[in-house]
Order: sequence, then C-alpha cells, then structure tokens
Amino acid sequence: MAERIQSLIDERGWGFWATELKSTGEFIGFVGLHVPIPQLPFAPCIEIGWRLAYRHWGRGYATEAARSTLRIGFDELNLSEIVSFTAVANTRSRAVMERLGMLPEAETFQHPSLPTGHPLREHCLYRLSKARWKNHAV
Repeated sequence: MAERIQSLIDERGWGFWATELKSTGEFIGFVGLHVPIPQLPFAPCIEIGWRLAYRHWGRGYATEAARSTLRIGFDELNLSEIVSFTAVANTRSRAVMERLGMLPEAETFQHPSLPTGHPLREHCLYRLSKARWKNHAV
C-alpha cells in the first residue's frame, strides 16, 4: 500500500501523506487527497481521507491534518470541491467531516467495491466547496 501511495504522489505531486507525531516522529497513519474509483456514483472527484492507528483516535490528529490537507487542496491545487465518504456506521470519521465543515448528502450509496450484504457497504457522502471552506475555515 505504501508503494502504491508513493507512486501516486510521484505521478500527481499529491496524495495520501504519511502522518507522524511531531513530538516523537512516530508514524501513526496517513491523511491526504486521492482520486477514488470511477465506479462511485459521484465520480469523478477528489476525496480527502485518513486512516490512523487506533491508539491515536480521539486526539484531534485526523482533524488537524485534514485541515492542512484542505488548505493544500483549495489554495495550492485550486480545487473547487473536495468530498469524503465512509461507511454510514463510521461515526468517528463522520464527526471529523462535520468538524471540517463538510455537508452530508441526503442519500446514501452502496460502495461498489464491497459485496452485497457486507455490513459496511452502505456509505454516506460529504461535500465541501471552496467557497464554504473559505467562509468557515478555522
């Protein structure tokens, strides 16, 4: 996975970046931007995503890193919109999306990479426009 992430950064100049603790340099996961699969009902798009080691959840690291990532997406890459999506049951990631000012879509969707009947197949989509981000940036 790390090799694939690095190759996408080499290709585009951006992607999912390694995330580490400032105090120790410990690798704790990744946060960044990605082009998701074209089979998603809202593709093409650019998503913001994160995955941190469980022991680092609930400390604000995902929100802090995601805010920096949004600045890069909107200010440096001049994106007009960034989306994020997760399983409906993933309340922690949804809370991060809401802290970032992202707005949920009313309807959910079935993630095409997960088989029918999979407990995480139902996903929700959040969107953030550049204009909303500029008005609500913290």
